Amino acid sequence: MMSSRSSSEAVVIAIASGKGGVGKTWLSVTLAHALVQRDLRVLLVDCDLGLANVDIQLGLMADADVGSLLRGDAVFADVVVHHASGLDVLTGRSGSGELAGLGETHAEGFQAMIARVKGDYDCIVLDLGAGLDRFVRRMCRAADAVLVIATGEPTSLTDAYAVLKLYRQDRGALPLGAHIVVNQAMSAAEGSRTHATLARATRSFLDFTPPLAGVIRRDDRVRDAIRRQTLLLRRHPDCPAAHDVRAIAATLLHQADNA
Repeated sequence: MMSSRSSSEAVVIAIASGKGGVGKTWLSVTLAHALVQRDLRVLLVDCDLGLANVDIQLGLMADADVGSLLRGDAVFADVVVHHASGLDVLTGRSGSGELAGLGETHAEGFQAMIARVKGDYDCIVLDLGAGLDRFVRRMCRAADAVLVIATGEPTSLTDAYAVLKLYRQDRGALPLGAHIVVNQAMSAAEGSRTHATLARATRSFLDFTPPLAGVIRRDDRVRDAIRRQTLLLRRHPDCPAAHDVRAIAATLLHQADNA
């Protein structure tokens, strides 16, 4: 459920994973594009401040990045990139560890920046870094919805559970907005079984059951789009994975409209 927001402000969707290699950045980019295709104003923010790669997946060459903004060397209008798809992008810096250990002051500055532009967008998608550091936890806590990505691999399920455990702890009495996305599933049924496995653990030990936002089927055209630095919904608009991401976008917006 997306909650605690003004109708005139963007829905903030954080995309998180306990481990790398599960398709987090690809989903962030593709979901943001799916929302744009629904005639929404969308900002995609690369929050993986140590290993940013949204710019790589989109084939962007930005003159400035979020680091420039946080240091006060640039303003938002100078940093945001307007992609040909209609998507606005705030990039990180590929291969730089400069911002990986953000202190509290910079973390507060990052949240303040998001708050300032919420009125200019319908949705803000945050591609968080893999792992459980303080910055990731803080951004999850502040988001209207958190999509936790998992695959059927035991290590991925364990790490996804860890993300959900800390999210439950950090939100305290605030409403919970965590959802599960199962990626790289052989079928929708297999993805549902993966969600059920994770949901049993959270229900038993964390006393909440994050709903399934959607299952994304394994699709070789995803790799093709990434390799060509092209949006999947543009290069292969009718492939199974494209349909699955569009379904997730529709689910999130339906929940937002009924919040």
